[in-house]
Amino acid sequence: TITPAISVLSAVEGLEVATPAIKPLVIPLAIGIIVALFMVQKRGTGKIGAAFGPAVLLWFISIAAVAAPWIIRVPSVLFAFDPRHGARLLFESWHGFLVLGSVVLCITGGEALYADLGHFGIRPIRMAWYAVVFPALLVSYLGQGAYVLSHPGQSIGNTFFQIVPESMLYPMVAIATVAAVVASQALISGVYSLTQQAIQLGYLPRMTVVHTSGEIEGRIYVPFVNSALMLICIGLVLGFQGSSSLAAAYGIAVTGAMSVTSILFVATMRRQWGNLWAGLLGALFLSIDLAFLGANLTKFTSGGWFPMALGGVLLAIMTSWFAGAEAVRRNHNALNMPLSEFLQELSEKHTTRVPGAAVFLARDDKGAPPTLVHYANHAHSLHERVVLVTIQTGRVPRIAESERLEVQDLGNGFMRVLARFGFMESPNIARLLNASEALGLPIDADVATVFVGHSSVQPSGSKSTMAPWRKRLFAFMNRNAQPAALYYGLHPEQVVEIGVRIDI
Repeated sequence: TITPAISVLSAVEGLEVATPAIKPLVIPLAIGIIVALFMVQKRGTGKIGAAFGPAVLLWFISIAAVAAPWIIRVPSVLFAFDPRHGARLLFESWHGFLVLGSVVLCITGGEALYADLGHFGIRPIRMAWYAVVFPALLVSYLGQGAYVLSHPGQSIGNTFFQIVPESMLYPMVAIATVAAVVASQALISGVYSLTQQAIQLGYLPRMTVVHTSGEIEGRIYVPFVNSALMLICIGLVLGFQGSSSLAAAYGIAVTGAMSVTSILFVATMRRQWGNLWAGLLGALFLSIDLAFLGANLTKFTSGGWFPMALGGVLLAIMTSWFAGAEAVRRNHNALNMPLSEFLQELSEKHTTRVPGAAVFLARDDKGAPPTLVHYANHAHSLHERVVLVTIQTGRVPRIAESERLEVQDLGNGFMRVLARFGFMESPNIARLLNASEALGLPIDADVATVFVGHSSVQPSGSKSTMAPWRKRLFAFMNRNAQPAALYYGLHPEQVVEIGVRIDI
């Protein structure tokens, strides 16, 4: 939420340097760009993404080109490579520690490299960093430092745009705006992916996920998240009014993310390297991350409260949904009937078996789900062929196709399909049933009737130890969650919902 607001604001603020009279238009312009950015998301990011590489390359070339002349004019700035100056500033006074809160803004974006590694691999990231990004940033910061040294005692505003030649100010603002859009787009796309993963792992309610590409599975659009992000970004622009005011919030968000990443690094790599090496490297990383985070925490009242408050709200939502879903799952498991007992009951009641196939979604791969028992008891009939489908989400990004499906013949016209998906994949019931036909599933997925359960959650029960406000929050989210049929890509005309009341 902070990246689009601060990126677009800082880019548009360059117009103030060119024409101070344009200052009243900075906020409306920034909001207009943000609204336009979010409005185009539903069209997919494929075409926008094709221009990302050239746009970012032009940005880094430009920031190095405008800074290099200042280094030539004031070559003494190259003494900045002597680490003694930084060490003296850092350790001789409390002021040096506080400066870390601003210095960290020079490396924001570095934390995103961890995510980019998962998309592009190690080699492209290393090449882009060492060949383009790192050299361009060094030249840009040295050039800005040289400008400050050449104007001793003066109050300097926007250093970045001050070093740009007057004739190049408007083109640089345009390039900066494009770069801000690219940075914002990367974060927006990332939030879509994170939302889908959280839904799959059971930490958020089901939402509408639109696939914007038929070739690349990862290109998705989540309408609710898009609208929420846009409104929060507009609120940040209106509330903080400038990129410098947003810097405190941004610093805590970035350093907090870096600190959490280091903790997760230790938790992950201790399985590969053992406790000693993972602990030593983790301690090294955390000593840097926590120093930056500590310096930024001094800005809590200046805006740093925002990412912590928003993070607290998200944490409450996610933990409440997870705990509520677990309570519902336990309730469903208690209602499950052993399949042998259910089949015996069908025989004893002489339940009529009618032509056709029925598919029942089952939360686990054991027993007869409550929706099946409920339907058979009330309809006094059942289809000749019954397929119980259980979807399991693993804690890995993707599942190999060879391990995706398992089909079991349970006898008496009953089959069980166990489908495994990674947390970055979107389950589709129709597709997996069609794929199951090759494994011996004797039904036509296009004409089968699919029965799904709809849990009506009552937060007034006493079966869960959740706090009352968590129960009410979960019940509200459950009422507004996307129906399972739509989330799993089923056609509404072939779906029958069976309601079950659950007290938690």
